[in-house]
Amino acid sequence: MATIPTLTFSEHNEKFTQQLIAHPLPSSADLFEVADFCAAFASVLIETDDAAERNALCGRLLNALIHMERLCENDLPVHLIDQLTAEEIPVSIMPECWQDTDIPVSYAVTLTQSLLSNNLPDSIAKALAGLLHDLVYLLADFVKEPYIQRQNML
Repeated sequence: MATIPTLTFSEHNEKFTQQLIAHPLPSSADLFEVADFCAAFASVLIETDDAAERNALCGRLLNALIHMERLCENDLPVHLIDQLTAEEIPVSIMPECWQDTDIPVSYAVTLTQSLLSNNLPDSIAKALAGLLHDLVYLLADFVKEPYIQRQNML
């Protein structure tokens, strides 16, 4: 599983942002790895004031979200199914009306496209970036949420 660096020191933000933008999304990345990439892009996006970096991050996030959308449509690999299996299924963090990833992913894609349009007043763009951040983190947690109950062998 790919490790996504996390933001720890504000004086390294610019270097981290450039590394994150330059880091390719591996074509072999699984759903969890893509979710982690999306979260990293969204996290840095809300901390970035530079317009060119914001556009680059939005472009990378859009690419990752589209990749996530395709991965959600495919069967999961065995190693992810094992991680999504639990003795007891926890209460979902996602609202019941969004229990399928299609809607929240499409909302995240649309928010990203809106930010990429560069036609929004700064205050609205900042608010939408915050909403996008929260939605992406919710999605990243949701796709990793156990939903398969392990059968007890008696």
